Amino acid sequence: MQQIGKLLFLILLGFSSQAQEMLKLEDAVKIALENNYEIKIAKNNLKIDETNSTAGNAGMLPNVNATLTNNNSEFNTTQVQADGTERTLDNAINHNLTYGIGLDWTIFDGMRMFARREQLKVLQKQGEAELKLAIITKIGDVYATYFDLVQQQQQIKALDTAIVISNQRLTTAQNRYTIGKAAKLEVLNAQVDLNTDVSSRLKQLDLYQNAKIRLNEILAREIATDFVVEDKIAVDESLNFADLKTLAEKQNPQLQAQILENNNVELNLKQVKAGRYPTVRINSGYNFTRSEASLGFITQSSGRGFVYGINASVPIFSGFNQNRNEKVAKLQVDNADFVINQQKIALQSQLAMAFQSFQTNLKLSKVEEKNTEIAKQNLDITQAKFKIGTITPIEYRTAQLNYVQALVRYSNAQFQTKLYEISLKELSGILGF
Repeated sequence: MQQIGKLLFLILLGFSSQAQEMLKLEDAVKIALENNYEIKIAKNNLKIDETNSTAGNAGMLPNVNATLTNNNSEFNTTQVQADGTERTLDNAINHNLTYGIGLDWTIFDGMRMFARREQLKVLQKQGEAELKLAIITKIGDVYATYFDLVQQQQQIKALDTAIVISNQRLTTAQNRYTIGKAAKLEVLNAQVDLNTDVSSRLKQLDLYQNAKIRLNEILAREIATDFVVEDKIAVDESLNFADLKTLAEKQNPQLQAQILENNNVELNLKQVKAGRYPTVRINSGYNFTRSEASLGFITQSSGRGFVYGINASVPIFSGFNQNRNEKVAKLQVDNADFVINQQKIALQSQLAMAFQSFQTNLKLSKVEEKNTEIAKQNLDITQAKFKIGTITPIEYRTAQLNYVQALVRYSNAQFQTKLYEISLKELSGILGF
C-alpha cells in the first residue's frame, strides 16, 4: 500500500515538473492582438469603413463615362419620292456610329451629399470604436482566463502540499505499525486519505488543462500548445471610484459607439430633410457621330462637338411621404438619445456594483491571507504532536484539510478580486498594455 502511494505521488510530481514554456501575461495579450480572429475581423471592418469614407461615395463628385454605340441594319428598301418616283434597293445597308465622353454632376441636392459625407466619417469613427471594443473585450478574456489558470495552478500546488503531508503521514503510520505502536486501521485510513488527495488533484488538473485549451483558443494558436503561467495574482489596490467613473464617461467603448450612432441618426435626419429642396444637375460631353446609308438623299454624314445642359427638379408633392419620413427620422433621433441616457445609467450601475465587490473581495483576500498563516502554524504544531503520538490521526487530518482549504480560499479570493479589477478597467476603457 505504501509503495502504491509513493508511486502515485512520484508520477504526479514528475508530471508537474516537466519543462514547459512560461507564458507571461503581456506575451499572451500580444499574441491575442496579433492572432485573434475577432480582432482581425474588426480591423478589416474598419478598413472597409475607411475605404468607403470618400467624397465620391457621398455623391459629391461627377460621373464621367465613355460611350460607344454602333448600329447596323440591312433591309430591302422601297422609297417613294414627292414626284411619285419610286426607288427600290435590296439589301440596303445602313451604319450609325456614335462615341464620345460625357459628364454628369449633381451640384445641389438640398445638402444631402454633405450630410452623407459626414455620416461616412462617423461610420469610420464607429469602426474605430468597435475595434477598440473588440480589443478591450478580448484582452479582458485573456486576463480572466490567464488568472483563472494562475489560481488553478495555485490550487494544484496546495493539493501537492496535501499529498506530501499525506504521504508523510502514511510513512509514519507504517513505521508505527511495524514497531507495534499503531493498528492496521491507522495505516489504512492514511492510505485512503492519500488516495483522496491524489483524486482531488487529478480533478483539479483536468480543470487546469481545459482552461489551457480555452486560453489557446483565445490566442488563436495550436490548441495543444503546452505552457505554464506565473504564480502570483497582483491586485491594483489604487483604483478610485471617482476616477473610474470619469474615465468611463469619456472612454467606455460601448458608450462611445452609441454616441456615434446618435450622430449617425441625426445626420440621417438631415438627409431626409434634403428631400424638400430642389436637385440640380449639369451634364456635358464631347461626341462623335457618323452614319452611312445605301439609299436616300444623304448617303453619308458625320459630326463632332460639345453637348451640355442643366437639369433641375423641384419636389412639389410626394403623397405626404416627405412628412412621414421626417417624422420617423425625428423619432429615431429621440430613441437614440434615450438609449444613450439608458446606457449611461447602466454603466454607472455596473461600475458601482463592480467597485463594491472589488473592495469586499480585497478585504476578504487579506482576511484569507492571515487565515492561511494561522492554519499553517496550526498544521506545524499538529504535525509535531502527531510524530510523537500525542494527537489522533483524525485531528492531524483535520489540521491538514484546514490548511489546504485556507490556501484554496485565499487563491479564490485573490482571483475574484482580480476579476472585479479587470471588469472595472474594462468598463473604464483602460484595460490593456
